[in-house]
Amino acid sequence: MIDPILGSAVTETKLNTLFIVIDQLRADCVFGALAAHLDLPNMRGLADDAVSFVNHYSVTSPCGPSRVSLLTAQYASNHGARRNGTPLKRDTPNLATVLRAQGYDPLLFGYTDTSHDPRFLPPDDPRLFSYEELAPGFTEVVRMRLEEDSTAWESHLRDHGYDVPPYPEMYRSVGDTPDAPALYAAEHSDTAFLTDRCIEDLADRPQGWCALLTYIRPHPPFVAPAPYNTMYADADMPAARQASDPDWHPFVETARRKSSVASTVIGFPDLEASEATTRMIRKLYFGLATEVDHHIGRVIAWLKETGQYENTLIVLTADHGEMLGDYGLWGKMTFQDAAFHVPLIVRDPKSSARGTVVTAPTESIDVTPTILACHGIDAPHSMDGRSLKPFLNDTTPHDWRQATVSELDFGDPIRPTLWQTDHGLSVDAANLAVLRRDNLRFVQFAGGLPPILMDVSEGSETRNLAKNPAHMQTMLDLMQELLCHRMVNTDGTFSRTLITGDGVKVAS
Repeated sequence: MIDPILGSAVTETKLNTLFIVIDQLRADCVFGALAAHLDLPNMRGLADDAVSFVNHYSVTSPCGPSRVSLLTAQYASNHGARRNGTPLKRDTPNLATVLRAQGYDPLLFGYTDTSHDPRFLPPDDPRLFSYEELAPGFTEVVRMRLEEDSTAWESHLRDHGYDVPPYPEMYRSVGDTPDAPALYAAEHSDTAFLTDRCIEDLADRPQGWCALLTYIRPHPPFVAPAPYNTMYADADMPAARQASDPDWHPFVETARRKSSVASTVIGFPDLEASEATTRMIRKLYFGLATEVDHHIGRVIAWLKETGQYENTLIVLTADHGEMLGDYGLWGKMTFQDAAFHVPLIVRDPKSSARGTVVTAPTESIDVTPTILACHGIDAPHSMDGRSLKPFLNDTTPHDWRQATVSELDFGDPIRPTLWQTDHGLSVDAANLAVLRRDNLRFVQFAGGLPPILMDVSEGSETRNLAKNPAHMQTMLDLMQELLCHRMVNTDGTFSRTLITGDGVKVAS
């Protein structure tokens, strides 16, 4: 770059990238039905200075598959890592490998929950004994895991004099109820520790860094340090959504047995499923989300104090959602919106849009192509997602999608799940796909379970219209749309490559 006045060369500062992924944060906590009940000033402040995508959905769940889709920009049916522990093919491009090929050093503060390809590793390789491994291409700066002992955070706790029990007991509250405080103080929490290490490391790096910062919270086990454990009052918590018939579909009936409220905490196996319990657990979830928000605010403040805010691409999202007791369900292993609807906030300092809200349907597979586009890098053909960069400049592409699609695998090839045993499903038939178009939701199961058609315009997801003759054509239209979506979105690795008499030809 040449200075137009002096005529001398000017070194252009490379754009920083801060990619924040929050585990299990549902979108309506940031903007939606629950937003009025919890304090998230830093996320909302960032949204006011960025572009928010309010109809944004993860394309799969749970943690491992959703993060693989987020980083590879592929639907689960293409990358194949459909369950926690299902390996990802070694040569699958992802955000980190593409950035590294362009001269960046992608840094990881946290975890990616990526299972490695056993075809290229010896059977005793340590990476083949945990699904919580590192995605290819990243430099792991801080090792954070949920289930793995002796992570950097646990060593940090021991250094501060804590007697740290093994997982999962370290996540048991110190008291007679789940909302008693955690065994560690707020300044020593996993959220605080990760933020401290991230800021300390980035402070020593020249501008042009790329960082993936992944917060475990508010993922369960739900236990919060003081004061976050009592920051909200049980009585102020919004009630969970209810179904007039809790067992209105066989999948839901099994899901309610699979994920009890007691499974969200450690040390309280007899926790009663009641409205009072739901309010208490929601209070803890809100407290943990607010704690994450506080520390995100610290990172943003540091960027501003060091003069890097206007040179940093900031992307904030979550891997998947959380049912929080709605319809008697907990976790994310279901088809309802709350399990997939997640926040997405993008602040590109080069963008002309500020405080813009995008209502067009977007998917988690769009995030990696967006980050690459902001760096002037084309996404590989294997990536199914599309760049959101036009929206960052107040432009909606004329051919943008009108629906979102998510997939969920609820089988287990080693230990059959409750769904498999309840409904006689093979591991290959234990999966579903959900298509969302406007207020309609169509859910197709691979086998053994009836399809679902819902109209959610009144806020309920508990009435199946699929067997109503008046809605048959609508269901068939959505079924065809889902089939066409799968046909269009096959593995694109070589979809634009041909071997010819003149050698290999690749379409631009």
